[in-house]
Amino acid sequence: MNHTTMDTFLTEDHIALRDVVRRFAEVEVLPRAAAIDRDDRFDRELYAALAGLGMYGLMLPEDAEGAGLGAIAACVAIEELARCSGAIGNLFAIPVEAALFLHEHGNDAQRERIPTILDGSSIFATAVTEPDHGSDVASITTSARRDGDGWVLNGTKAWVTLGQVADWLIVFARTGDAPGHRAISCFLVDAALPGISRGRNEALLGMHGLEDCQIMFSDVSLPAGSLIGELNGAFKMAMRNFDFSRLLMSSMAVGIAQAAMEDALDYARQRKQFGTPILSFQAIQFMLADMSTEIDAARLLIRHAASLHEAGRSIARAGAEAKLFATDMAVRNVSNALQIHGGNGYSREYRVERLFRDVRLTQIYEGTNQIQRLIIARQLDKEAA
Repeated sequence: MNHTTMDTFLTEDHIALRDVVRRFAEVEVLPRAAAIDRDDRFDRELYAALAGLGMYGLMLPEDAEGAGLGAIAACVAIEELARCSGAIGNLFAIPVEAALFLHEHGNDAQRERIPTILDGSSIFATAVTEPDHGSDVASITTSARRDGDGWVLNGTKAWVTLGQVADWLIVFARTGDAPGHRAISCFLVDAALPGISRGRNEALLGMHGLEDCQIMFSDVSLPAGSLIGELNGAFKMAMRNFDFSRLLMSSMAVGIAQAAMEDALDYARQRKQFGTPILSFQAIQFMLADMSTEIDAARLLIRHAASLHEAGRSIARAGAEAKLFATDMAVRNVSNALQIHGGNGYSREYRVERLFRDVRLTQIYEGTNQIQRLIIARQLDKEAA
């Protein structure tokens, strides 16, 4: 499906990228998607293949070995990947964000790691969430204390996507006694250092194949130069990164919803009840019409926020609105697509069952949708002051 109604808002470069990623997703990702879900194992070949396409440097400037494209391009790419596999769309986002984060905040030595992200030879993971602190990032308890020129890291991180296979970790930790967000710093950590252990691969409802786990740090000695950005300045870095990553998660949700709509439409055209295709029933027509309308509306919200990001403007409210609307929309409409399939939708023989499990995470990722509503309300209050 070409989404031609949305092409007006894309440049020639965006359309060319979309077509390349769509071909890759349909030829390379889609045939593996069911096995990735079933086996729940990280697909290194696909990870390397995406690197080979130059996908992880989409947003880096050309003088940093990137493609020099912006947030809209990244959103277009993740939507196409998620349309064929939510997990692979999710996987794509992690190195894109890691490369951009090091480029914007890292020191010279840390930036030298970026080429290994781009070529897929190093796998990065970001460790923010803790067992008792999810959306409340300001309350994290993982600590890093000074030890000569270096640091000693202690604590536990939860839900670390790619945590089982990561070579490097971007870890957020408390570096002082000041309460809340005023004493949080960020560190680049070699995942092979002594004192680092990893929990089991989490048994998740969906989004399988991402080797999600807890990571424990016990008196891990970090060398000088591990600090990313300013001491005690990481909370703002994290929030800015969340603003952007919400656009990617929104686009991932739209890709999953697009796949569900396509499956529901195909099924409704073929499935007959009472001697006629169920697409002739007004109830089915209305459900599909709502899907199409709301998917396009979500794309527009995302592209509006991505345009603001590319212009260097704050997307605190626009990103939260896009994430809130797109993910709520996707969960609702994937559920409706399953309903159109009737009993078959509950069977693993049909893709919509996997889409239903995968899409649910999007309402939780990068701040729950309840948190998004708080962000929007607070931004409205700030803007009205």
